[in-house]
Amino acid sequence: MKFSTLLKNSAFAVAALSAVGLATPASAQDSKAITTVVKISGIPWFDRMETGVKIFADQNPDMDIRQVGPANADSAQQLQIVQDLVATGVDALAIVPMDPDILEGILGRAMDRGTIIVTHEADNQANTHADIEAFDNSDYGAALNERLAQCMDGEGKWTTFVGSLGSRTHMQWVGAGEENAEKYPGMELVDPNNESFDDANGTYEKAKEILRKHPDIKGFQTSAGNDVLGVGRAIEEAGLTGKVCLVGTGLPNPSAAYLDSGAITAIGFWDPQKAGMAMNAVAKLMLKGKQVTDGMDLGVEGYESVTVTQGAGKGLLIVGNGMVLADKDTYKDYLF
Repeated sequence: MKFSTLLKNSAFAVAALSAVGLATPASAQDSKAITTVVKISGIPWFDRMETGVKIFADQNPDMDIRQVGPANADSAQQLQIVQDLVATGVDALAIVPMDPDILEGILGRAMDRGTIIVTHEADNQANTHADIEAFDNSDYGAALNERLAQCMDGEGKWTTFVGSLGSRTHMQWVGAGEENAEKYPGMELVDPNNESFDDANGTYEKAKEILRKHPDIKGFQTSAGNDVLGVGRAIEEAGLTGKVCLVGTGLPNPSAAYLDSGAITAIGFWDPQKAGMAMNAVAKLMLKGKQVTDGMDLGVEGYESVTVTQGAGKGLLIVGNGMVLADKDTYKDYLF
């Protein structure tokens, strides 16, 4: 697929990004700009992603590379930021959509104007030149559930948490978890798909409600990065450590105390730093009119030999090999 025809012939307009508090740099007319837009700023997961964006910026000093995001996990706030960025004429956007459907319209208009769009955690995004995933999402959800099933000895009540019902990957993970659990007739799914909006305190309160409603519950499978912290806290405070299993997406450093205590059984993750670098690497290639091909090395750990297939729309689906599962015995190998 050729992307050179998508590049703009004129320099983008100089305007203030009031929504995110950033100004277009004076050198904008001489450099290409890639802005990464995350689901929410100020949480460990996307703070870690920002370290990757900054590394990529250091590696490409001739480009204007930055990361922004809303203060809350809110699709409307993210949409406003994307709209403001498109209005400035940014050359490329690397986006982790809160809800892919919400962004389809603005991304389609941005592509028509020549903006390169690269998404992550959104393999159903139609209006993107490429969606890049750290791994096969069905495999990941099944792997989380298999670890949960092992802890539960294949029987008992369990439930699921997602960041939002519109979060493509989260719904894929819990869906694959449900399919995997069908191998264990003794596992009973109750009150599934609790929305957390990546708020550890809100997740904590919801987990307490579930523990009260189902005092015999044996397991939780969670999706958003902060979910394991909220559920882990609820399990620990209820004196159920070692009695209730918890497996979900999370990062090693924030999860360490609960992994050590046993309130969190295991975490699954990929390195957001590497994902941020990979998104920007793909955006840079496309800005130069280069093709991303099956087996290509993006120059980022976990993305050395990517699988490239047709995406949901006219763009590509790029899949790496960055899945990690860790427990109290192994999480210290991945301290971030």
